[in-house]
Amino acid sequence: IIGKNGAGKSTIMGLIAGVLSPTSGSVEVDGRIAPLLELGAGFHQDLTGRENIVLNGLLLGMSKKDIVSKIDTIIEFSELEEFIDQPIRMYSSGMLARLGFSIAIQANPDILLIDEVLSVGDQDFRKKSENKIYEFRDHGVTIVFVSHDIEAVGKLCNKVIWIENHKIKNIGKTEEILELYRAHT
Repeated sequence: IIGKNGAGKSTIMGLIAGVLSPTSGSVEVDGRIAPLLELGAGFHQDLTGRENIVLNGLLLGMSKKDIVSKIDTIIEFSELEEFIDQPIRMYSSGMLARLGFSIAIQANPDILLIDEVLSVGDQDFRKKSENKIYEFRDHGVTIVFVSHDIEAVGKLCNKVIWIENHKIKNIGKTEEILELYRAHT
């Protein structure tokens, strides 16, 4: 989903994730969702990274048994071993992004919602996360990706929705819509 700031992209993601309710109409979702909408969403600032893995995993619909069995994998992917037992109020935004992404990918989602959060963090982690996203895509996971990074949209997506003033301006094949969008902006 592309469009200028304020067009309604993040609102659509919130509606799909179920954190916002529509003022009219309805939103139907079929499958397990893993939302990466906002850094630190669903985290408790006073809990440690380890405790927040359990909390966030539960919020994503994982069982406690499943979370506990995957906790080492989550910590290893996040590369936060050194900090995992500190309260996350001490974490940088990049560390929060790492932790949130690492938990979400272990939820085995049918639908992965990504709202620009992967633009934070160092280059190595971004590349590792990108590779994981491509792996999900190649295994049939639906990815809804909101970004201003047209290059990333072109690489990841096979369909684009262009939002303008809270309405769909255009929808279609990635190359066609991105070309129209570039010409318009």
